[in-house]
Parts: sequence; structure tokens; C-alpha cells
Amino acid sequence: MTKSVRTLLSLIPCIGGYLFLVAPRMTHRPDRTPFCGVFYAHRGLFDNHSDAPENSIPAFRRAVEAGYGIELDVQLSKDGIPVVFHDAGLKRMCGVDGNVWEYTLEELQNLRLAGSAARIPTFADVLAAVDGKVPLIVEYKLDVVSTKVCELGNELLKDYRGPYCIESFHPLALRWYRRHRPEIMRGQLGMDFWKEKEYRGKTQYLLLSFLLTNFLTRPDFIAFNHTDARNLSRRVCRGLGALSAAWTIRSRKQYERVKDEFDLFIFDSFRM
Repeated sequence: MTKSVRTLLSLIPCIGGYLFLVAPRMTHRPDRTPFCGVFYAHRGLFDNHSDAPENSIPAFRRAVEAGYGIELDVQLSKDGIPVVFHDAGLKRMCGVDGNVWEYTLEELQNLRLAGSAARIPTFADVLAAVDGKVPLIVEYKLDVVSTKVCELGNELLKDYRGPYCIESFHPLALRWYRRHRPEIMRGQLGMDFWKEKEYRGKTQYLLLSFLLTNFLTRPDFIAFNHTDARNLSRRVCRGLGALSAAWTIRSRKQYERVKDEFDLFIFDSFRM
């Protein structure tokens, strides 16, 4: 046996192990048809200098009227109410200090989004406003490491009549859905964290960069930063049948550059 053959044979267990770690769900996949052929308005069809700022009811209504799907963010208030808001902190959008989970719903709804008349909506109010008219990508925020947001969000979604799927950067959210709602399409959010200075040297971000937690969650789709389209694990997952979603496309030029690399597209700052 030649040295090159021995080397090749020695790599087989490594390749097999890698594929086991990163593989998406391979059997009993949910129907993905409702989510394909649709562009997704990031946090609604928003403009933070208008009366329809991000993750607001007016922004979601605009997206529905334009026929776009919607990507939105869900986290919990201090008193355990699912609200739709992206950042952990309130400073950028509401001009006050502190994090979402440090305020009750009543306190949050006294704030204004980006100086507009719009308020931070509850998840229940957003679901009522969209009313199943367009597909939703629901991102669970686990800045506080607890799956309670998944449990409470799921309670609202159980009776929702409309297509939706869930995604999260945190594998625990996908793990919760794998255990409790396996029929719901779930997606792992990611990017090349290892390239960013603030994440270097942190094992959890290295694992997420290369989707090495997929063996725990078996996602149905990978939502990846469009600038990191060349990521090997993202490409492997797509080759194994997972949908690939690009975030966040902010120009026609960006879309043209990556349109063949992804299946779903989350956009803002222009109209697809």
C-alpha cells in the first residue's frame, strides 16, 4: 500500500466525523415550499427615519402590503412577555440605557422606536397584524441563556394560521424545537465569527463559525452572513440538502453577487 493511499484512508474517519457534526436534518424534513420563492424583509419593510422603524407594526404591515416575507426578532421582557425587538440594549432604538429583559412590558411600551410614534410590539400583536398573509422567519434571541423565550413564543405560534419557521444563533433554541416541535422548520444562524477580533479565541464562536453544533440541532436551513458565502460548512450543508439563507442583503449589487450561492434572501435598505 502506497503512502498516499494510507494517508487517504487515514482521512476517512476524520471526514466522516466532520460530516456527522455539520450535517443538517436528513430525514422527515418539513415542507419547505411555503418559504421558497419569497424575499424576506429584515425586521419588516422599515425605515428608521420614518413612521415605520424596524420591528414595528407599521414596518410589518408595509412588508405584507408589498408581498414580502418577514424576518423578525423575539425576546422576553422582564415580566416574561415575548416582544419583538432586535438589540439586547435599548439605547440605539429607544435612547435609554439598559436591556430589554430589565424592563417590564408596560415600561417598554412607554418608549418610542427611533423617535417615531411606534412602540415596541408584543409578539402576539405582530402575529395578529401579519395574520398569516406572508411567511415569517422568527429569530429567537437568547442573550439571556434560557429557552423560556422558545416556550412562550411557541405557545403563541401553536394557534397561528400561517407559514413560519424559526432560527437562532444559539443552538439551544434549535435544540428546544428539535425536541418539542420537530415538525417546524428550524435554522441555524451563523457567520465567520473567527474572522472578527471580538470573537477570536472563544471556543463557542469557533464551533458556530463552522456549524460544528449541528449534530445537536440538525437544522433544516443555514442562515449565513452573505459576505461569508465561501464558508465550507455552509456549502456542505447546502450540498446535503439544507436550504441556505443569506443575511442581510442591502443592495441589488450584493444580491447579484451571491444569488447563486443561496436559496433564501433577507434584505433591507432597498426593495428586491
